[in-house]
Amino acid sequence: MVFDKKKVVYQIYPKSYKDTTGNGVGDLRGIISKLPYLEELGVDVIWLNPFYPSPQRDNGYDISDYTAVNPLFGSMADFEDLVQKGKAHGIDIMLDMVLNHCSTDHEWFQKALAGDRYYQDFFILRDQPTNWASKFGGNAWAPFGDTGKYYLHLFDVTQADLNWRNPHVRKELFKVVNFWRDKGVTCFRFDVINLIGKDEVLKDNDQFDGKPEYTDRPIAHDYLKMLNQATFG
Repeated sequence: MVFDKKKVVYQIYPKSYKDTTGNGVGDLRGIISKLPYLEELGVDVIWLNPFYPSPQRDNGYDISDYTAVNPLFGSMADFEDLVQKGKAHGIDIMLDMVLNHCSTDHEWFQKALAGDRYYQDFFILRDQPTNWASKFGGNAWAPFGDTGKYYLHLFDVTQADLNWRNPHVRKELFKVVNFWRDKGVTCFRFDVINLIGKDEVLKDNDQFDGKPEYTDRPIAHDYLKMLNQATFG
């Protein structure tokens, strides 16, 4: 989708939007019920904050399964219904997608912890951590099980940064985007996507934040071109 800058985008945090089950948590059916109202407002695109399975350590931005719906918010059938009914009201769906890191509950991380070397290369592991601080406070590195190695987490300790230098990681993440495109999603908002281009050599930083080694690096633009070519491009 070539995004029209004149389109009206309406952000919805599903958990607090509209509850249809009485459990105190908003859900996808609640969003569906409000589509006529959103059309009346002149909304062209609904931007959904993460509704994927997650331990909710970071309000859903710690994703444990990229291609499923958290039962807290409904089912995949509910999501598919939202897409179709949205189109009937002239409303597209934009997904919040977090491809810089995943939850340590994710199957990839759990397989890596269990010793699978293929999946260990999905993450940024080092024998010696740098002096970087996490954006959420504390050290940006945590022990990787009992291996003697450390994994990078620029955010919460349960959000392990993914190794975009690994082509297998890129392939899996591109598959995620195409999975949702096949469901009828036309737009994406990629959370902290400017952090995916970590330098190959990571070193201590005088500011203790490591930003020069991972923020807005030129290689991130190359990765985005690959993403574009493999998915919505």
